[in-house]
Amino acid sequence: MNKNRIKNIIGIGVFGIMLWSCKAPAVSQEIENHQAPKIPESYSNSQNDDASLNSGLTPWKQFFTDPNLVNLIDEALKNNQELMITLQEIEIAKNEVMYKNGKLSPTVSAKIGAGVDKVARYTSEGAGDASTEMEPGKGIPDPLMDYMAGVSAEWEVDIWKKLRTAKDASIARYLSTIEGKNFVLTNLIAEVASSYYELLSLDSQLELIHQNIALQKNALEVVKIQKQAARGTELAVKKFEAELLKSESEEFNIHQEITETENRINALLGRYPQEIKRDNSEFTNMIPQTMYAGIPAQLLSNRPDIKQAELELKASSLDVKVARAEFYPSLNISAALGLQAFKPSYLVKMPESILYSLAGDLAAPLINKSAIKAEFNTANARQIQALYEYDKTVLNAYLDVANQMSKINNLEKSYDYKAKETEALNQSIDIANQLFKNSRADYLEVLMTQRDALDAKMELIETKEKQLSTVVGIYKSLGGGWK
Repeated sequence: MNKNRIKNIIGIGVFGIMLWSCKAPAVSQEIENHQAPKIPESYSNSQNDDASLNSGLTPWKQFFTDPNLVNLIDEALKNNQELMITLQEIEIAKNEVMYKNGKLSPTVSAKIGAGVDKVARYTSEGAGDASTEMEPGKGIPDPLMDYMAGVSAEWEVDIWKKLRTAKDASIARYLSTIEGKNFVLTNLIAEVASSYYELLSLDSQLELIHQNIALQKNALEVVKIQKQAARGTELAVKKFEAELLKSESEEFNIHQEITETENRINALLGRYPQEIKRDNSEFTNMIPQTMYAGIPAQLLSNRPDIKQAELELKASSLDVKVARAEFYPSLNISAALGLQAFKPSYLVKMPESILYSLAGDLAAPLINKSAIKAEFNTANARQIQALYEYDKTVLNAYLDVANQMSKINNLEKSYDYKAKETEALNQSIDIANQLFKNSRADYLEVLMTQRDALDAKMELIETKEKQLSTVVGIYKSLGGGWK
């Protein structure tokens, strides 16, 4: 058997071992067998299944009609710090795409260098240099200088599409950050609007407290006059005084809540504390908008968080492909071209000073593949994680809309009953005061009636605020605000 045949057999054997060793693990059966829950065709409590009627498709400047609120949202979109941070995440993801795209092209670098080499005389290299003449009568200098100028290139040939797949994964994550920014926009608009309505509610509660304090002061004067006329007692006077002090104390609690709510809005707008411009004169007469939910399938295209989860799932799937490609051989090509000599004046002597090289190598993992196996298993686990994260996001989006639509319907009915309760208690106050003046009712009945009426009015205002905030919540749940 000749030597060439032996070399061929060895080469074929090594190549076979490389192919055997490059066998990649299969994709997880959990991914293969996964069946995503089918989103329902309609909402269980929806009165409308028309896809053309979807409040989430309305631009926010048309959805919110209060000019003061529109100005606040507009300023928040310009100055909110969380939004600015998210925009930088987009820039980071964009740069990652550029980096992965650059890996597809050869890396070319220029090099200029100088060095010195002193070899020992009693070595094969030293003895060879001593007996060699570069020119007649001129030996090789000792020590030997080395001057070089040239270019070199390295390139990994993307034979398994590993680099292109990694670039596609980075593009998916870049698009995911854009959807993340849209989700921040939706939440920011909803938070500013909800806080604004809460502020209007607190203003109305404060006005109600002021009215109640005025009534209680008048009632206290009446009780004092009755005491002087021997028709009342000191106990009644003290009870009315205590009730008045309680209302005056509540006034400062509401003032504090107003301050905190104003500062919360200022923080969303990225500015230091200042008064929030608003018109609260018509708060109790504000009528919540009629909301249309469309069909659940629209959530897949309207909600930024669902689209973000979908893109993250796509990116994680591509990561698995990249990790599988690590098991296959990689082909690397390197090349160099330049000039090299031991004296600068010799660099221009051609072709003697020209150097060049071209090499290619095919490398594959043979043993100790635990690192790339771990990398593959991690990518596979993250893909499964992203898959369930997507399912969870879709489910939560549907439940969010269903809950909010149910809430707005129940709040509407609750508000009607609260309004009737408030009207009845307002009438009972007049009756109780008249009976008290005629000594047909005691002071406790008057106090309890006033307290019940105040609580009912407060609850009516809070219900109104919940109605308006729920409308905002539905708008956010439908994916409104970012377009």
